[in-house]
Amino acid sequence: MKKLLTILKALVLVMPLIMAACATHKKVTETKPVELIDSSKVATLQRVSDTANKAEFVTSKMKFTIKMGALSQSLTGNLKMKRNDVIRLQLMAFGFVEAGRLEFTKDYVLIIDRINKQFLRAPYHHVDFLRKSGINFYTLQAMFWNELFLPGNEQVTPADYEKFDIQHADENTIISYDKDEKMLYSWLTDAMTGRIKMANVVYTPLQGSSSQLNWDYQSFSPLGRKMFPDDMKITLTTASKEVKMELKLNYLGNDSDWETRTQVSAKYNEVTVDEILRRFMAL
Repeated sequence: MKKLLTILKALVLVMPLIMAACATHKKVTETKPVELIDSSKVATLQRVSDTANKAEFVTSKMKFTIKMGALSQSLTGNLKMKRNDVIRLQLMAFGFVEAGRLEFTKDYVLIIDRINKQFLRAPYHHVDFLRKSGINFYTLQAMFWNELFLPGNEQVTPADYEKFDIQHADENTIISYDKDEKMLYSWLTDAMTGRIKMANVVYTPLQGSSSQLNWDYQSFSPLGRKMFPDDMKITLTTASKEVKMELKLNYLGNDSDWETRTQVSAKYNEVTVDEILRRFMAL
């Protein structure tokens, strides 16, 4: 149980860092002249889009590992996702008792600590670190689904292709988006299949230290007629620390027989972000 508490503590501490690394900002709307897009560029980006698995439901058993400083722990759990609706990670104690849950919807984030019978549920703009970073649910979804994304957008359409830059390098293609002065987004893709091998986000504020998020896709398994990432390594690097997480998925499926919204027991106490952080820091 102590190991589980340590992992939950690390997760809560890491989430603000990940959100900051995935930061997006308000876009400035302006009229631009119509540009002709290179046909090879269109073909490359369309190949990446076509390769992605657009399954509505994705469910899987998972092994979750986190390394942060001297901490290195693993837990089993479940991943349940419904496209354009919810991403849920359930962490298990002893392999069969749920002890913690992270749930992201389009409208709010929910963190449940079943050990201490407390929870946090708030719209994104009510959570300080989410509001400041401008996090978008669809950014996280694209990372899990092995897709391209644009800050502030729900999805990437052919009309958005002119916003990306591409560079061919041997058997790979590098796709990038750098229209935000503080952000640089890039993806390493397989030139033949269009499959994304790695997503990289670099956040460089006007003042202060930069941070970097790498989302590496180590392997893929069949899910329906297309492949889906089943081993993802996530590395967050800031000026003060490096956090490594790995999600290994087993028994990928499309189970839709589950409630997409968690109902929190009336016996649980609702806490603020500061309160839940203080509780975990004291463990």
